[in-house]
Amino acid sequence: MQNKEYDIAIVGGGIIGLATAFQLQKNFSKLNLIVFEKEKELAFHQTGRNSGVIHSGLYYKPGSFKAKNCVEGRKQLVKFSKENNLDYDVCGKIVVAINEEESKRLDQLKINGEQNGLVGLKLLTPEEFQKIEPNVDGVKALWVPEAGIIDYKGVTNKFADKVKSINSESLIITDCEVKDYKENQIKTSKGIYKSKHIIFCGGLFADRLAAKDKVKLEMQIVGFRGDYYELSEKAKSKINNLVYPVPNPEFPFLGVHFTRMTNGDIECGPNAVFTFKREGYSKTAFNLKDTLQALSFSGTRKLFINHWKFGLNEYKRAFSKSLFLKELQKMIPSLKMRDIIKGRSGVRAMALGSDGEVIDDFKIVKNKRNIHVLNAPSPAATSCLAIGNQIMEEAKIHFKL
Repeated sequence: MQNKEYDIAIVGGGIIGLATAFQLQKNFSKLNLIVFEKEKELAFHQTGRNSGVIHSGLYYKPGSFKAKNCVEGRKQLVKFSKENNLDYDVCGKIVVAINEEESKRLDQLKINGEQNGLVGLKLLTPEEFQKIEPNVDGVKALWVPEAGIIDYKGVTNKFADKVKSINSESLIITDCEVKDYKENQIKTSKGIYKSKHIIFCGGLFADRLAAKDKVKLEMQIVGFRGDYYELSEKAKSKINNLVYPVPNPEFPFLGVHFTRMTNGDIECGPNAVFTFKREGYSKTAFNLKDTLQALSFSGTRKLFINHWKFGLNEYKRAFSKSLFLKELQKMIPSLKMRDIIKGRSGVRAMALGSDGEVIDDFKIVKNKRNIHVLNAPSPAATSCLAIGNQIMEEAKIHFKL
């Protein structure tokens, strides 16, 4: 057992965990922090497997934490990336309506974005949007100039470097899983550590970590896998930057979209299918505990009953390249089967209430000497510095810093 007692331990080495560590260290340079990450590298799960988009704040309910943190966080993220020479590009995106019903939703989306403080939003005719994305088809599009792309893994590692450069006593440990904790003792796969307080940023395991701390939970994390395809070398020229469909308000997903990555690759996806393993990235991944916990929860069953048709279509598409292509062709009709190549997968943590409704906003709770980030859905990566700042402010009061 380590004799040294740290001021604050952070469980989870994703972008939220490291943004929190950075904000704490920046504001309280003498704090001794320790960050635990169970994988061999930081940002291995949700952070390193999302589509790398800097979200503008277009979609979120005005006045919500999501909306405020996204707009504020985006500005902070761009500033941080500029100051630290990180790969990013505020290239803008278009959201494309393919029929009249979507066209009406697009008008509403523009109003929503403006209420959230976005500037430069513009509705475009086909002739206008095809000057930006010549291969895209539709009846109308919304130009969103403040959206962009970034390497979130690079951002996370930069936060880690900053923490260590501010206070050389602070530790970031990878390949170290937190097994249990009691009072000031944290039992890990690399021994027992001591810390006065713990901040949990456990992503896909946020609910289980909270349950160990006797937090009263009225929600559960359920995993949804998203599969991506990539455009072939020849087909890459069909997309310049970012192309999104108009989201269906009934579902908590933004739909299959096209994203230029910072390395020049073009990704298409993701779909959204229930996964039988919380960190299961293959179509056949299975974990008995994860499956039983998800399926015995009333919220999961209600979600399935309410949205069985959507779920069935997503499952079909997960196992059929031609159905995936068909979805992509709604926006780029010229795409062929040979143009798309199987890419990577990610799993997103979805917080469900027992009523089957998705908990859409960020959820941070204080418990005894600890803080739990129970829900940090998209756009958490874009909002990371704003969320980290919010957690730092909560810690300042709760931990009497």
